Amino acid sequence: MKIIVASKNPVKIQAAKLGFESLFPKEQFNVEGVSVPSGVRDQPMDDNETKLGALNRVERAKEKFTDADYWVGIEGGIENTENGMSVFAWIVIKGKSQIGLAKTASFFLPPKVQKLVNEGMELGHADDVVFGVSNSKQNSGALGLLTDDVLNRTDLYQPAVIMALIPFKKPMYYS
Repeated sequence: MKIIVASKNPVKIQAAKLGFESLFPKEQFNVEGVSVPSGVRDQPMDDNETKLGALNRVERAKEKFTDADYWVGIEGGIENTENGMSVFAWIVIKGKSQIGLAKTASFFLPPKVQKLVNEGMELGHADDVVFGVSNSKQNSGALGLLTDDVLNRTDLYQPAVIMALIPFKKPMYYS
């Protein structure tokens, strides 16, 4: 089966691949990442904008690559809350006639990272500045940096990919 992930980010491609393989272990998957615009800010700043980015990615990937079996949009976002700046992602998966959506768990950023993001810096760049690394968003991300890689971005996204696949695993309950 052919899966198009609406991003070239290796973290998102790997999370999609692992999610599909976990839920459908007897299937063979060809997973390809493609670059399509999200139609939202580079750093989505609330839940609705983040979900819209994932939905837009899926639609644009489906328009551009019509021969796939599944299209996957993964959009990371942040939201200022009363407890601090929350980090999460939305996952949208479309098949030929079904859609699945899920949201990751969330965690809170340290004040120095929050300050840079509130000043307009994208989260990945803010992480790079605060933690003295480069290209963290295509590696372990803020979660990996904060947990010494006990958990990373792939670990965060994979369960939500599995949850977004529930309507495909149990279609009889979603039709």
